[in-house]
Amino acid sequence: MRAVKLFLINFLLRISGSLSLRAAQRVGRSLGWLLWKIPTQARDVTDINLAICFPEKTQDQRDQLAKTSLQQTGMTIMEIPLMWEWPVADCLNLIQTVEGEELIREAQADGRGLILLAPHLGNWELAGLYFSSRYKMAALYSPPNMAEFEDYMIKVRGRLGSELVRGDRRGLARLASILREGGIAGILPDQSPRGKGNAFAPFFGMDVKTMTLVSKLMQRTGARALMTYAERLPDGQGFRLVIRETLPGLDDKDPVAATTALNGSVEQCVRALPEQYQWEYKRMRHRPPGIENPYKPGQIC
Repeated sequence: MRAVKLFLINFLLRISGSLSLRAAQRVGRSLGWLLWKIPTQARDVTDINLAICFPEKTQDQRDQLAKTSLQQTGMTIMEIPLMWEWPVADCLNLIQTVEGEELIREAQADGRGLILLAPHLGNWELAGLYFSSRYKMAALYSPPNMAEFEDYMIKVRGRLGSELVRGDRRGLARLASILREGGIAGILPDQSPRGKGNAFAPFFGMDVKTMTLVSKLMQRTGARALMTYAERLPDGQGFRLVIRETLPGLDDKDPVAATTALNGSVEQCVRALPEQYQWEYKRMRHRPPGIENPYKPGQIC
């Protein structure tokens, strides 16, 4: 049964990967419209997140943002097979402009490592391809639920030499080593971490569990950090790659101060492009003990 499932996934990836960018985005926009129009968990979670993060907006404004956001998410879903199946050169040709690349040169001028923080904003797979095509790069990842799919994911993401590092003890030690050697590490900073050793910090005004990994790596290796995302341009025109500074304090030894700076840096990027953020993700599900889970009214964290 798992072999059949894996075959079907690979088949769908290859079929989807044969589409043009415009065609993939048209299909994705329709998929996102369905996620918004019919009762789905994605729509419910998006509505909850937008109510938390944008209380100043009217209900009509949040409804319109939810619709646009889910359509953009649908486009991201349909673009991923392109990023994995297209020739790398064709993927990179989708990037029309790069804003802030001088920040990378400045950050690496003294030989220190660099952490690129890529929130779930725009097309993060394309951003990863771009940087791995130009720099010695490693990226932190979580293994997929299907172990058989992991080899494929590693192959397509690492086809330019990027090293994929598991988020376990051994993998994190490898990531630290790469940073000490002056390399670049890519991390998705807006996931809701499990386990101990993390901190609660505000994200759009709500305290949520936030990874302390970034600050720990910076303290141990002397690395710097920058934000990045690939903004989707309208009408299938491609993407604009953005690189920007983080807020100060990301390497603070106080975990709350450091994670507050991390969430604030992510929030700045999201506010610049809210319709392309992954609002259907339950980012707020891990809250301080004794506080209600916003996605499950009546359930206490």
